[in-house]
Amino acid sequence: MKKIHWIGAGLSSVPGIRRLASTGQNITVWNRTLEKAKNSINHVSSENVKAKELNFENLKKEINKNDIVISQLSANLHIKVAKICLEKDAHFASTSYLSQEIRDLHEKAKSKKLVFINEIGLDPGIDHFFTHLLVDELKKQNLGKIDVIYKSYCGGIPADENDFKYKFSWSPLGVLKALNNTAEFIENFEYKKISRPYEHLSKYKINNEYFELYPNRNSIPYIDEYLFEKEWKVKEFIRGTLRLNGWSEAWSNIFKMLNSNIENIEDDIIKKSDELWKEFKYKENEKDRVVLWVNLKAQKNSETLWSKTFHLDEQGSGENTAMAKLVSITLSAVIDLMIENKIEPGVQAAPHKKDLINYIFGILNNYSITINQN
Repeated sequence: MKKIHWIGAGLSSVPGIRRLASTGQNITVWNRTLEKAKNSINHVSSENVKAKELNFENLKKEINKNDIVISQLSANLHIKVAKICLEKDAHFASTSYLSQEIRDLHEKAKSKKLVFINEIGLDPGIDHFFTHLLVDELKKQNLGKIDVIYKSYCGGIPADENDFKYKFSWSPLGVLKALNNTAEFIENFEYKKISRPYEHLSKYKINNEYFELYPNRNSIPYIDEYLFEKEWKVKEFIRGTLRLNGWSEAWSNIFKMLNSNIENIEDDIIKKSDELWKEFKYKENEKDRVVLWVNLKAQKNSETLWSKTFHLDEQGSGENTAMAKLVSITLSAVIDLMIENKIEPGVQAAPHKKDLINYIFGILNNYSITINQN
């Protein structure tokens, strides 16, 4: 049996760890705080299920050929873990965005018949699954040369709305800094790159509720990742962030701070992060909510010929927050597929084959997570 090494027992890991430990897998949970690792497996008693304090030298000694190593650490540490996997002939998995550093390991991983899979959580992850299914359906329509509109938005939001229109599960610093990351996308057939994505807001109604949406990161590479037909002309292609209606107004002072040219802006951001963490941190057992909405549309001469949407709206609390369930249960389901040798070797993002996606959806359904289509 392949042994699983799950590194990182933070907020977005526990439901997935508990699931794998409950299925009789040989799993060791590694975490810098040993108590957290122990807590994540306190529901089972098995010699195959262990918790250990994270020390990279000790970890390295325990990894054997064909083991599966899951990195739920901060993104900058994934490459360290991936290189250990290469050295030890072990497989690698992460929910994070696929970095160029990891991409560069493709040939080496493939030559050793190792799976190095990434982007298998919520966003990125479930959004990819939705998109692959939509693209497959559109291809089957045989519409020839068409204009394609693609939009994918996801957001973690408070289940009980507050005046700030947001709450934090961990330090706000990352959220604040990410607001000033550039976004690249296609709008009205034109490539666009903007430095302040939150100034490019749109509104959309999902199930009679309005949300605010803005582009996030670089969407462009996903046109190829999603296997769009070459004859399709891309009219719009945006992957972005979803927020509660009124979020932009509630955050207006934060935007002013980010736009200021003062020398000590970094100090101001850290100070603001501390303030927000004190005031808007999720309380224990407070409910969170995740909304994901993915739409693909085909047009000719501005007339819509075909349109379909996948979306989910999940709530949770405690160690089973909506975010934790959607990220880690999805990750754990992909680990099942790796154990069964159903993932091709090499560096890659989320699976795109329909049977694999349906398996993952089946696992999510077992946890009462509802996927909606219209």
